Amino acid sequence: MTKRFNLNSGRLARFACMAMFATPASFADLPEGYWTSEQADAILEKTLVLELEPTLDNLTDAERAALVHLLDAGRIMHELYLRQRHPESMASRDALVELHASNESAEDIAQLLNLFYLFKGPVATTLDNQRSSFLPVSDEAPGKALYPSNASREFIESYVAERPQIGDSVFGERSIVRAATPESIAADLERLEQFPAVAALSPGLRVELESLEAAPGELYAVPYALAYAPELERVRGSLYAAAGLLETETPDFAAYLKLRAGDLLSGDYEGGDAAWVTGEFGGLNLQIGSYETYDDALFGVKAFYGASVLARDVEKSEALAVAIDGLQAMEDALPYDHGKTVRTSIPIGVYNIVADFGQARGANTATILPNDADHTRKYGRTILIRNNILTNPALFAVSKRRFDAVVAAEYRDDLTLDSGFDRTLWHEVGHYLGVDKTADGRRLSDALRDRSDLFEELKADLVSLYVAKGLSESGYYDQGKLEAHYASGVLRTLQRVKPRPSQPYQNMQLMQFNYFIETGVIEPDFETGLLRINYDRYHQMVGEFLEQVLHIQFDGDYKAADAFVTRWNYWEEKLHGRLAETINANSEYRYSMVRYGILETPE
Repeated sequence: MTKRFNLNSGRLARFACMAMFATPASFADLPEGYWTSEQADAILEKTLVLELEPTLDNLTDAERAALVHLLDAGRIMHELYLRQRHPESMASRDALVELHASNESAEDIAQLLNLFYLFKGPVATTLDNQRSSFLPVSDEAPGKALYPSNASREFIESYVAERPQIGDSVFGERSIVRAATPESIAADLERLEQFPAVAALSPGLRVELESLEAAPGELYAVPYALAYAPELERVRGSLYAAAGLLETETPDFAAYLKLRAGDLLSGDYEGGDAAWVTGEFGGLNLQIGSYETYDDALFGVKAFYGASVLARDVEKSEALAVAIDGLQAMEDALPYDHGKTVRTSIPIGVYNIVADFGQARGANTATILPNDADHTRKYGRTILIRNNILTNPALFAVSKRRFDAVVAAEYRDDLTLDSGFDRTLWHEVGHYLGVDKTADGRRLSDALRDRSDLFEELKADLVSLYVAKGLSESGYYDQGKLEAHYASGVLRTLQRVKPRPSQPYQNMQLMQFNYFIETGVIEPDFETGLLRINYDRYHQMVGEFLEQVLHIQFDGDYKAADAFVTRWNYWEEKLHGRLAETINANSEYRYSMVRYGILETPE
């Protein structure tokens, strides 16, 4: 059954609700559309539960008091994310909670609540990597709840092609596309009247809404700031309350919180991003807003809400800041001719997760933000390394079993706990280096659209592997650390199942694996069925692959990007399928569920 790994067991008793993880002893007569206990157990018995409860001893009294408000803001962002992911998320969750309340002895209902928490909504990823609803809801749409559910990609593209003036709003990073019905237009105008701050920060929106004509097949877009105005107003209040407690002690953090509160109502994050990247904070940090577009499988342009409350590890942060040096030399050494000038000092910190919400919830290892190229050019980026995930022995044990299952015995000791930390660190630095705009000045997300996330993550992975040789030559790595870094790069490419087209991370990992196989970086030993690693070919082959990726990004050619993905993103059952079968046969877990001690109950 589902296992728990408690990093700090002192308050485990508070998680009485974790009894819902027990094997169901009885089964309620659930309505049609609810998964059976057998279906739920197939997932949950492969789920590792991590309880994160870092020490907060280093926080001041003011920071502890502010923490309450930051968590409140995170809870609201989490509910907004659930709504963005599926239009029936909240209704289906409420119905499930009501069922559980009326029949508390039915453990199968508790298991479904657990699935809802794990998958952040009513749709699960099955063991064969398919998306399947486990509650009676409509099928998941590629655009989740941010586009009309019946509007195809082709229809929206042709619609905008005939009305180019609305392209920026329809494809806006923080906008919802709606069908133009009398009810939706009236509701948006009423909400605009109720929230004058949003109206003031969105000049022209009222006139635009009033000019709309409701008709079948017509579309329009409204900013998140309007669509979620009531909830964002509550977030604003929480951030201001936290800022008021911190103004004297950490004025930069307080200023950031106030600016970000305003950003959420305007949809323009520049003020908050500038303060976040350049400010001097204390023991707390907060990542909050809508940044990443991975959930948008229709166009790959809509950012989804999330929040992370983080406690700074002062000692590790200071040591890491010293280690990150020579970034301009790394940029200049990349295998392309369009290098840029980068900031030689970037804000980087090692943190322990206090609680994650929305899109951020899960076993995320690190973050580098903002993504906006103009904001990055002006202010730089901040890197947040999540220490209590990266150094988690239970998660490493899961990864090590996957690696050991398919790699020849002489390479197994090369993978170390530190290697994941190092590779992830330089992956995040990799986002900071290389192409950030096309040759003609377009944003990569505009040029490469639904391929942009894949290419950006692929670039960062390859930069991380490419700079490892220079780190060795400078003395930062010895030979053992270099090979450990490379071994972690191989681990990254090992797939348990064939990726879906909508999974940029997994697809770019598969592309690396295929390139490594074709170029001899890794070789299958057909006698043993295991993989061998040719470390002497690693740097050259990574460099050649990275060069192609950088040039495609710089050219901003969508057709070339799509062809490149088609070339390298293939799956053969005799190779990939066999390796996946071996990995799964030797893996106890497929999923990880993160609980946060400070929240007391699952949310």
